[in-house]
Amino acid sequence: MAAGFKMSMLSLRIRIFLSMIVLILIASLLMASISIIQFKNEAKEYHQERLERKETAIKEHINYVLSTTTYPLTTRNLGLIFKDKIHELAQIHNLEINIYSLNGKLLKSSKAAFSIDSVSPPIPKYILKLVQSSIEKRYVDIKNIDGVRNRSSYSQIKDEKFKPLGILNLPYVEDDGFYENELQSFLIRLGQVYTFMLLIAFALAYFLSTYITQSLKTISDKLRETSLNQKNEKIVLEANSKEINLLIKAYNGMVDELEQSALKLAQSEREEAWREMAKQVAHEIKNPLTPMRLTVQSFHRKFDANDPDLKQKLKDYSETLIQQIDTMSSVASAFSNFASMPAQQNETLNVVDVVELTLDLFNEDFLVFESDETEIISIMDRTQLIRIITNLVKNAIQAIPEQQAEKSVLVSVKRTSNEVLILVKDNGVGIEEQNINHIFEPKFTTKNSGMGLGLGIIKNIIENYKGTITFETAYGKGTTFTVALPLIKP
Repeated sequence: MAAGFKMSMLSLRIRIFLSMIVLILIASLLMASISIIQFKNEAKEYHQERLERKETAIKEHINYVLSTTTYPLTTRNLGLIFKDKIHELAQIHNLEINIYSLNGKLLKSSKAAFSIDSVSPPIPKYILKLVQSSIEKRYVDIKNIDGVRNRSSYSQIKDEKFKPLGILNLPYVEDDGFYENELQSFLIRLGQVYTFMLLIAFALAYFLSTYITQSLKTISDKLRETSLNQKNEKIVLEANSKEINLLIKAYNGMVDELEQSALKLAQSEREEAWREMAKQVAHEIKNPLTPMRLTVQSFHRKFDANDPDLKQKLKDYSETLIQQIDTMSSVASAFSNFASMPAQQNETLNVVDVVELTLDLFNEDFLVFESDETEIISIMDRTQLIRIITNLVKNAIQAIPEQQAEKSVLVSVKRTSNEVLILVKDNGVGIEEQNINHIFEPKFTTKNSGMGLGLGIIKNIIENYKGTITFETAYGKGTTFTVALPLIKP
């Protein structure tokens, strides 16, 4: 199970490569095994056929001797008949010859220095029965002695009238030296051939596995790059595999559907955002309308032309109405600014000077400015940069509670290799974790007043100038906003 898990972790290219190598190795082992078995079978058949040929030739020679002898053809006379002939036969046929009686007693043997006496072992009775019971009146006994295969054939000797006279025994030792040498030579040649084939198989398996998986890798790279928030490119590739072509077609179809889904989603999000914005604007406008209505109603109900404080009351009523009208005007301005971003102005300016001059608008003692350089040049609209700094510093000041003893807002300007960084750091309350992902969303605010459009607006301004705005916060310790703008190198 662990091996299967490890195999599944390998890439498809490696698995194809290893599979082809394993197939080659298995084929090599099978070929070697089949060759060994074939050689052994051929050796077995060779010895069996050779013994049969020897036996046939010797029996023909024996029949010739029997037909030319002057002795009566009886079992008892077999020893006399072959007294001198048996050694001649053994030398001619290069094989040991033993002649037994029908009851298994040794009568004559060509074995050197062999004397016939009572000690000579007779033919086992089971062999005699097998010889007599067989159709051919023949039996071959096979034994392994000291790791060497020994055959011993037993067949009947008959006279011209087919009357059994005795039993011919031909011991035969299988000499496999020739076949073993041939097998060893063959295996060496086979090993050399398969070693060469294995090297070719390694190269072929590598190129084939790479070729097969190249199209899959292209599809995999495209899938990894696919995103709902961007324009996805289709795969322009004609693979040599029907299945891979179907996969490419399915991917391209998915890209079309994804693009349609992205357009629908974007449209839906825009409509939802504007609906929410309209609700927020309507709510913000209604808030000052209520006190305005109450003020007018009160003035109408309590109006007295003879009242000595009439001018003062009229002034108070007027100031209340003007204050609510100003609130409505600020709501309308904020919405207008958010709805229409200003066009980019390619103005070359010194960021250090602009930031320092902007901070002069604030009269807070705890506001500190730092910069290691006196001049860092970038291209941006001066008004929009002032707007960014003002908004961030104002938010930093408002993030510090009034009752807090030690207040600190640090604004610093730094240069990197290709950007100018503007950092606004405060030691206020920080941002709660549940609000971190919503900071730049329109209409989101944690304040008691305002529409929450400030950070959303300046984020759009910064991104219009190919910049970025990020922040780091720790709840209860403070927040640091970092604005990065493209730098003009001197």
